[in-house]
Amino acid sequence: MSNLPAPISQDGPDQHDTQVTSVGLPQTAPRSNGKPNSLNVPLYMQRNGNKVLVRRPKRKDDGALKGLARWFVANQIGLSCNLVALLFLAHSMPRAREYTSKFFTLSYYNQNTGKYFLGGDDWYLIAFFIVVLTGLRAGIMEYVLAPFARAKGVHKKKDIVRFSEQGWLLVYYSFFWPLGVYIYRTSTYYLSLHDLWKEWPNREMDGLMKAYTLAQLSFYLQLLIVINIEERRKDHWQMFSHHIVTSTLIYAAYREGHTRVGNLILVLMDVVDIFLPFAKCLKYLGYKTICDVMFAVFMVTWFIARHIFFPMAIYSVWAHTLIYMNGCFYGRELDGPHPPPANDTWLYIARPLWDTDAPVCFNHNFRNGFFGMLFFLQILTVMWFYLIIRVAIKVIKGGSAEDTRSDDEADDLEDLDEYVYEEAQPLEEEVGADEINLKSWERRVARGKRSTTATGVSLPGHSDRKELLGRIGCEKQVD
Repeated sequence: MSNLPAPISQDGPDQHDTQVTSVGLPQTAPRSNGKPNSLNVPLYMQRNGNKVLVRRPKRKDDGALKGLARWFVANQIGLSCNLVALLFLAHSMPRAREYTSKFFTLSYYNQNTGKYFLGGDDWYLIAFFIVVLTGLRAGIMEYVLAPFARAKGVHKKKDIVRFSEQGWLLVYYSFFWPLGVYIYRTSTYYLSLHDLWKEWPNREMDGLMKAYTLAQLSFYLQLLIVINIEERRKDHWQMFSHHIVTSTLIYAAYREGHTRVGNLILVLMDVVDIFLPFAKCLKYLGYKTICDVMFAVFMVTWFIARHIFFPMAIYSVWAHTLIYMNGCFYGRELDGPHPPPANDTWLYIARPLWDTDAPVCFNHNFRNGFFGMLFFLQILTVMWFYLIIRVAIKVIKGGSAEDTRSDDEADDLEDLDEYVYEEAQPLEEEVGADEINLKSWERRVARGKRSTTATGVSLPGHSDRKELLGRIGCEKQVD
């Protein structure tokens, strides 16, 4: 009988009963992070009980959901383009336009006022924005930013990916921050905290404000998808919490008639997200001095916008809201103010989030919840600013500006593969005793002994012919 190894899927070997035997591999030093690279990992491992294990690569966090996430990441452009193409194709059919037009246009236009109301059909446009933003992000990163980085001498895969990600954020915020500033500058509440709350409730808005708010909400919802399907960073949960709070605030402000303060907060938050991606892009391109200067500008902008002006808006929520807003208003005509429903729980405050016809209310409970969410957002920004100060200290001491929040995640993108071992199961082959060629094996063993010193590779027990045959169960030497 001759036993030839044929891999089958098994769990990896236990470390306590495994004897490692490497064949034909140079012995290189392990990586500093403790993860073996492909040159360090032995091709075969031998367990007690004459079992041979064959190496195969395994993706980190391998599983059905992880595989689906990798597929989605790899096919973002095609998937987005196909969905948009299908929508336009369906829209070309007259009978379908009643439904497909909701994906492309603002809903609930009031011809009497020339403004837009809100409702459940807004989710069609939000879904369309998410698909478009996904395709734009992936397309710009892959076909514009990544080739630009390579042309500028960036060769490491991780740096190209980071540059592309930051470049996309720079493109997005460079468009939406000036748009938000324009809306704020031309508004009636420009530079007035009190005017943020006057004329409430007013759930109608002009088309530009509605499109701006829904697009911003779509962007943060799309970010929630991105951070959960792409490789996780060290600050994953902080960013996840930030996006959840931001999305909730934008949506609540939109549904409850607080788009004015929503516009102000987005302007204050978005301005720093122009300078930070710009500084990071300069770092990856090798412009260290300009990067450090831009990082200093980013720090100053962050402190002024998020730790001076943003706390002023939070204070206004606590101090000014109940002066101008109190009670409940019913219907689209906003009849009121009326006292809160006597037979209802505190959920009446949140009901407008899903029920357009529910009464819109404001009282001290709503104020406290609104204030608490903004205060939590401020705590997150303080934690991040602490990390930013650490970077600034590093620059002062002679280092370079590198954002420690997310760039130095635990695992590199280039080291996605780990290795597992599958147990080799013998395939039996009938042979005759006269076909055994032990002399050939002895000559090969002798050559192996002479080469052991040069290669550093040793096969334990192979010096003994009978032991070898007993170990692998062969009756014929297979050349």
